[in-house]
Amino acid sequence: MFKHTLSLVASATLVASLGADTLQIEPIAITSNAIETNELQAPYATEIYTSKEIEASHSINIYEFFNQHTSLITSSGYGNSFAQKLDVHGYGIGDGYQNIVVTINGRRLNNIDMTSQLLGSIPLSTIEKIEILKGAGSVMYGDGANAAVINIITKQGDHNELGFYAGNYHSLGQSLYLSSAKERYSYALHLDHFDTDGTRVIDAEGNRDSQKSTNGGVELSYKATDSLEVHANAGFAKNDSFYGRPMTILEYNENPAQEGSAGFGSTQQQFKSNVLGSGLIYTLNNNYSLEIDGSREVKQSNYITYNSIANYRYNELRAQVNYTDDAIKATLGTSGTWGKREGYGNITTKDNSSLYLSSELHLGDHTFIVGGRTEKVTYDYQSTTASKFKDDTLYAAEAGYAFNVSKNSSFFTNYAHSFQAPDIDRFFNWGGAFNGFIEPMKSDTYTIGYTLITPKNKFKTSIFYANLSNEIYYYSDPAWMNSKNTNIDKSHKYGLDLSDQWVINEQFNLSANYNYVQALIDTEQQNGEVYDGNHLPGVSDHNIKATFSYLPNTNTTLALTQIYRSQAYAQEDFANNFTQKQDAYKSTNISVTYAKDNYEMFAKINNLFDQSNGIWINNDEIYPIDFTTTFTAGLKFIF
Repeated sequence: MFKHTLSLVASATLVASLGADTLQIEPIAITSNAIETNELQAPYATEIYTSKEIEASHSINIYEFFNQHTSLITSSGYGNSFAQKLDVHGYGIGDGYQNIVVTINGRRLNNIDMTSQLLGSIPLSTIEKIEILKGAGSVMYGDGANAAVINIITKQGDHNELGFYAGNYHSLGQSLYLSSAKERYSYALHLDHFDTDGTRVIDAEGNRDSQKSTNGGVELSYKATDSLEVHANAGFAKNDSFYGRPMTILEYNENPAQEGSAGFGSTQQQFKSNVLGSGLIYTLNNNYSLEIDGSREVKQSNYITYNSIANYRYNELRAQVNYTDDAIKATLGTSGTWGKREGYGNITTKDNSSLYLSSELHLGDHTFIVGGRTEKVTYDYQSTTASKFKDDTLYAAEAGYAFNVSKNSSFFTNYAHSFQAPDIDRFFNWGGAFNGFIEPMKSDTYTIGYTLITPKNKFKTSIFYANLSNEIYYYSDPAWMNSKNTNIDKSHKYGLDLSDQWVINEQFNLSANYNYVQALIDTEQQNGEVYDGNHLPGVSDHNIKATFSYLPNTNTTLALTQIYRSQAYAQEDFANNFTQKQDAYKSTNISVTYAKDNYEMFAKINNLFDQSNGIWINNDEIYPIDFTTTFTAGLKFIF
C-alpha cells in the first residue's frame, strides 16, 4: 500500500485577529451538518476558520484566503482568475475541484459541467465561518464529496461594515455589509465591487488581463411562531474577465507579464448569475424538527471572444427530519438538484435525486457515526442530430468513531464510500462531438487522526488512504484528434495532515497545517501508452504555507506568510515523461493592521520577492499566475 516515500504538504493560518487580552483557543462547533458536533468530538478530519481569522488575513477574495491560509490549493483555470480551481488530498489541480462539494448556507455551488464553483461571488465580509471536512461528508452531500466538503456559513446578528481598498495595477474594491437581528426577524444585505487593470499583457494591442466583478444579495428570516421560522434570500453576481493564452518556457523565463510570441490573443468571458431561495425550520417538539430549503439559480456564460453563449438553470430542493436527544442524533432526508444547460448546439441536463440517513451516538467519551445514501443521476442530451439518455444509481456510506482521551484530546477513525457522477462536458470529445457516456468514479477513503485543543494550542493530525476506481480525467492526445474524456481504471492516494495553531504569548501567534500527499495510477493505458505506476499529474508532493504574527500592542498586528508548493508533473503529463515539469510555487507576503474602536486600517504586500509562478499544462504551454509583487491598502468602518 505505502510503496512510495512519503512527501509533505504544509500550510499555516493565524489567529492574529484576536486581541492580546483575548488569546484563547476553544473547540469550534461544526454547524453546517444537520447533526451538530464540534471539532474535538468529530469522527472525521476538519479545518475550521472563523470570521476573525478570515478578516485578519485581509485577503482580497476567498480564493486568496484559501491559497494563503488553508491546506487547499487554488489556481486560476487556464488564466481566468474568476474561474479558479480547488484541490486537496491529491485529486489534482486540473480536476480536483470536481471532487470537492462546496456549499453556502447549504446550497450547492457545484456545476453540471466543467465550470468550477463560482466562489468569487462570495464577499469575505459576509462569511461567519468556513468548515472544511476532509474525506468525509459523502452521506450528507453525495455526488462529488470525495476529497472534501467545504461549507460556507454567512453572518447573522447585528453587524454593519463599510470597506474600501486600493492597490497597484489600478485595483479598487468596495464592500458594504448591513445586518440586524431582532426577536422575531433578521436581515442581512451586502454589495461588493472589484476591478483591476491586470498584471499581464495579453494581446498585440497591449491590453491587460483586466477583471471586474459586482455582487450583491439579501437574506431575510422571520420567526412566525416559537416553533416556525421561515427564511428567504436573493443574490446576483456579474463578472467580466479578460485573460491571456499560454506561453513558452523561454517567454516565461524572460518575462511572464508579456503576451507571448504564439500570438493567440486573449479571451473575454462574461458571467452572470441570479439566485432566489427560501425555506423553513419547524420544531415539532423537543426531539424532532423539520427543515425544508429550495433554490433556483439562472446563469449565463458568454465567451464574447468566440460568440459562444451558454444558459444554465439550476433548481435544488432539500427536506429532512432531525431527531436529537442527549445520546442520539439522526437525520433522515431527501434532496434533488436539477441542472440544465442550453448552448453549444445542444440541450443537456443532469438531474440528481437522493435519499439519505445519518446518525450519531454519544456514549460517555465515545462518539459513533453511521449513515448511508442512495442517489439516482439522470442525463439527457438533445441536439439536432442526436438524442441520448442515461441514468445511474450510486451509493454512499460513512462510519466513524471518536474517543475523548481527555477533556482536551481525542482520537478518531473514519471510513467513507463516495462517488463522482461525470459532469456533462465529459460526454464530448475534442471538437465538441458526443463521445458517449463514461463511468462514474467510486472511492473508498480511510482516515485516522488525533486532536488536541487547549487554551493556547490547537493540534491536529490525520493520515488518509483513498482507493479509487474509474477516476475521471481528460486524455490529451499529442495529435489532438484522439483526445477524449475517459476513466483511470484503478488509482490510489495517501497522505498525512498536521496542523498546529499556537498562541505563543500575548505578542506572538503561529498556526500550522502539514499535509503529505501521494497520488498514484495503478492501472491505465491510452493509445498505446501505459500509465501503470505513474504519478497523477498536477499534484505537488509538498504544499507549505506558514504565517507568523507579532502584536506589539492591542491595536497593531504584523504578519508574515510564506507559501511553498513543490514541483509536479504538468497537468497533461500522465505518462510522466514531459521535458518540463510544473515549477515550485513560492510567495512571501506581509501585512500590517491597525484596529481601534470602530475602524481598521491595513496594508498588505503579496509576493514580496517578485517570484515567478505559473501553471504548466504541457511542454511550452504555461499560464503565468501570481508572478509579480502586488500591494493593497484599505480602510474598514464598523458601525
